[in-house]
Amino acid sequence: MSKVLIICPSFHYFPKSIERAFKNLGWDTMLETYDEPIHPNSLFNRLLYKCLSNKERLVEKSRKRWKTYIEQQYISFNPDLVFIIKGINLLPETVRFFHQHSKIVLWMYDSITRYDNRLGALVPEADFVFCYEKKDIDWCKQYCNNVNFLAQAVDETIYKPLNIEKDIDILFVGGIYKSPKRQKILNVVITHFPTRKIVFYGIYKPWYKNPIKWLFREHRKIFKNHDIDSNQVNEYYNRAHVVLNVHREQQSDGANPKVFEICGSKAIQVCDANPYITSVFSKNEIELYHNDEELITAINRALEEDKTTAVEEAYNIVLGNHTFTKRIEYLLSIIKL
Repeated sequence: MSKVLIICPSFHYFPKSIERAFKNLGWDTMLETYDEPIHPNSLFNRLLYKCLSNKERLVEKSRKRWKTYIEQQYISFNPDLVFIIKGINLLPETVRFFHQHSKIVLWMYDSITRYDNRLGALVPEADFVFCYEKKDIDWCKQYCNNVNFLAQAVDETIYKPLNIEKDIDILFVGGIYKSPKRQKILNVVITHFPTRKIVFYGIYKPWYKNPIKWLFREHRKIFKNHDIDSNQVNEYYNRAHVVLNVHREQQSDGANPKVFEICGSKAIQVCDANPYITSVFSKNEIELYHNDEELITAINRALEEDKTTAVEEAYNIVLGNHTFTKRIEYLLSIIKL
C-alpha cells in the first residue's frame, strides 16, 4: 500500500476531508496539521504575536521549532508521497529533506497574492504544483515545470441536504472584515431588500481592532459578527432560500469552496461570476452576476422562481465531479502514482 504524509493548515474540516479522500483511494495516510501564523495557536502565542513589533521573528522561530518535529514524523512514516496544502509553516530546506526519498506535491489552496514569499518559496522545491487560481499558474511555471489547475472541493459528508424549514431569505457566510468587496456587496443587499430576513455570519467588526466601532456597529440583527463551524454552516445553508457567495478580491478565475459546498447542501446559490465558475455551471444551474444590478436581479429571481430543477442539477454536477475524492483521484493521475 502506498503511503502519503499530508501536511495541512488546521483549517475547518479540510485536513480530515483530504485524508479521507486518500483513504477512499486505498492509501495509507499520516496527517499533520499546523496553526497559522504561529504554531501552536496557544493563548500565550496569540498574545505574543499581537504584542510584538517584530512578528516575523516569532514566525521564523515557530517554523524552525516545527521543522524538527515534522522531519521526525517523516522519518518514522517513510512516505512515498508528501502532500503539502499551502505549506507556509514549512521551511524550504525541510521540503528538500523530504525530497530525498519522496515525491513532493504542493496544492496552493489559496492565491499566491494573499501571502508573502513563504508560500512562493516552496514552489521550486515541489515535483508538482497545483493552483486553485488559474492566474497563478504562469507565475509558478517560472519555478516548477509541472504546474496544473486544481479547484477546491466539497466534503459531501458535511455539506448535504437536510429536511428542515427555510426561515431565512438571504444568507451569507464568510470572512467580511478584510474584504471591502464583500462589505460593499452585502450592504447593497441590505439596501435593496429591507423587508427580507437577511443573515450574515462572519467577522465584520472585530472588537480588538476598534472597540468603539465594535460597540456601536450597525445592523446587529443582520451581521452576526462571529464565525460558525462547518456543520452549522450546512444547517444554515439548508435554512436559507438564497445563499449569497462573494469571492475575495484576489479570485478572478477559480472557485472558493463555498461554490461547491452550497450546491452540496442543495441550496440556491447567487454567486459572482468568473470564467471558471461559468464553465462549470454553463446552463444556469446557479445564479451568476457581474455587477450590482445583475446581483439584485439574480436574488429576486432566486427568491421568486421555482429553482428545484436547477438546484438538483447543480447538486449532481458537484457530487459527480467536485468532491475531494475526485480531486485527489485527478491529482494522482497527473503525478502517476
